[in-house]
Amino acid sequence: MTPFALVGVQELWPIAIIVLILFGAKRLPEMARSMGQGIKEFKKGLREVDEDDESESKQQSQSKSEAETK
Repeated sequence: MTPFALVGVQELWPIAIIVLILFGAKRLPEMARSMGQGIKEFKKGLREVDEDDESESKQQSQSKSEAETK
């Protein structure tokens, strides 16, 4: 069971109010936007790593097959 499975709406309201008090209503949209951009960049980085791994494995398999045919 994940820790987030135990968090319900009743628990989120106090957290939202505390965040609103700490950061203010003007800064919340900025923070949400920057978090969204960060998540987007993180996912892009993960995709690039996966693509690099796939291309490396293809190159290795091609070089192995070429070595076996010689």
